[in-house]
Amino acid sequence: MGEEPGGVALGSEKAAERAAGLVDEERRAALLRRITEEGGFAYVSSAEKAAGGDLRAAEAAREMAWEQLHSGPWHEVVPAWRDAYAMACLHVAELRAGAGERKEALRALDMGLIMGGPVLRRDLDAAMERIAAGKGAEVDAAANVGDCADKWWEGISTNRDLAEALSILPSRSLSSMTKWKDIEYLKRVAGDRTVPIEVGKNYLCSEWKQELITFSQFLERIQSTNCPANLPYLAQHPLFDQIQELRNDIMIPDYCFAGGGELQSLNAWFGPLGTVTPLHHDPHHNLFAQVVGRKYIRLYPGSASENLYPHEESMLCNSSQVDLDNIDYQEFPKVEGLEFIDCVLEEGEMLYIPPKWWHYVRSLSTSFSVSFWWSATSSSLQGT
Repeated sequence: MGEEPGGVALGSEKAAERAAGLVDEERRAALLRRITEEGGFAYVSSAEKAAGGDLRAAEAAREMAWEQLHSGPWHEVVPAWRDAYAMACLHVAELRAGAGERKEALRALDMGLIMGGPVLRRDLDAAMERIAAGKGAEVDAAANVGDCADKWWEGISTNRDLAEALSILPSRSLSSMTKWKDIEYLKRVAGDRTVPIEVGKNYLCSEWKQELITFSQFLERIQSTNCPANLPYLAQHPLFDQIQELRNDIMIPDYCFAGGGELQSLNAWFGPLGTVTPLHHDPHHNLFAQVVGRKYIRLYPGSASENLYPHEESMLCNSSQVDLDNIDYQEFPKVEGLEFIDCVLEEGEMLYIPPKWWHYVRSLSTSFSVSFWWSATSSSLQGT
């Protein structure tokens, strides 16, 4: 059976109409003016054609904005180009979806959410909700679903013998999140979404790199990766800003608002046994919640900073040069005998990590954690 004549063309026309109307004219015109002021004349020309339904022009605009995002250090990228990238991703997504290319459309929207600016955030979210709910939203059924689920549970239940580890800090139950142990649930709500992952021992190693893959591909890698030098890790990523279905599964702990506190960041940490976050400190209060699996955590107070040999480079000044997995006491003699606190964080437990406290984290099984960063008012801090 063949398609009705003009069926594809009609879908493209509808997609073009949605692409043109996706961003209201006032914001669209303002953004294009900002891009013109930054010298993006070619981008503006392509964006205009993209709004009229030209997929090649939409891809060209996205590529131009992508090049600008990689023209230097991230903090030096002109904000207008991040918004321009988001606009181009919206155009590409609508036109791909109109052509029946749902997965490509979802990838374009995810890239806009990950790399784009804040101006078109609601437009990206709205397009994602509509396209994700469209025909074809079901996850492809694998022939070995039972075997896949068995491997998943095996990874979650795997433990390491840690005689030295002690559970020493208060905890709070997170029973509402147990559905994250269900790999089929994770695939259903996020399988086709694109996420950034880290690959390698940790971010301080020379072989470390980042990749963009679908969530389903990431889950498959978790189950198949045995080499410590090639471990996949979805680390410190605002996954819950990107995927609303997962955000709906969690609640912000009341602790984050005590004393007038304000949530700063909500990040996911998801990976197989053996993932490591090297010794470092962060600027905010942190409630680290263990949802699936177990993690070993070691802590040093901020007063120990000069004995932990921070990196001198400004980008890594919050990270220690000391590799706790293989300490070189000749190069870092002050570390020997330094007092620390450690614990094993079990499922349903949370650990409070104060600002500037050094911490090292290693997963003892397949693990899914959430970090809640928040700031406290100066008045609330005076009482601590």
